[in-house]
Amino acid sequence: MHLPSTLQVPHWRTVLRHAMPNVVEGKIVPIVVFLVLLQLFGTTPALLGALAWSLLALGRRSLKRQRITGLLVLTTVGLTARTVAALLTGSLLVYFLQPTVTTALVGLAFVASVALGRPLAEKLVLDLCPIDEETRAHPALRRFFQHVTLWWAFTSAVNFAITLWLLLSHSPTTFVLVKSVLGPITTTVTLGVAFVWFRSLMARSGTRVVFLPA
Repeated sequence: MHLPSTLQVPHWRTVLRHAMPNVVEGKIVPIVVFLVLLQLFGTTPALLGALAWSLLALGRRSLKRQRITGLLVLTTVGLTARTVAALLTGSLLVYFLQPTVTTALVGLAFVASVALGRPLAEKLVLDLCPIDEETRAHPALRRFFQHVTLWWAFTSAVNFAITLWLLLSHSPTTFVLVKSVLGPITTTVTLGVAFVWFRSLMARSGTRVVFLPA
């Protein structure tokens, strides 16, 4: 079994151009709305305002029959559950604790996927770099997917530990600001290391990674 001589992947500018509007709509704007309303009007308006933005964005896409992104759906569902829990308990700790626990569960899911022989990192790599079945079955790539999945689980654990410490020792405003930076940094480092690792593996096996035109 041999790896192909060339693998084609989308140009990073293409990926960024498609991803950024969705990230802004689904993640960044709700955070900004929450922080502004928290400073101006207090906790309850901030909770409801962030949720209202996501619901309006979801409704707008539905009415215009635009594609509803998975990020927007996940954000809206998560905000709905967190807002209801926070309003019922009257505690912002509950509001922020849910995604923190989710981060830990994601890490456990990655570890479990390796134990089950279906590493989740494989799905993430295939989103950016389509690979045929025969190539994916190569032992070197199988090991790569397993190791990167465990790497992702490790970074999730680190993210969870830092987030929990911030949540328990800092104000809500500080927590949101630091968390909004920590999340993208953790994701960027995780994906960056995985991609460099992937290119190194391909180079050692004689496979050239080629970026498609932007």
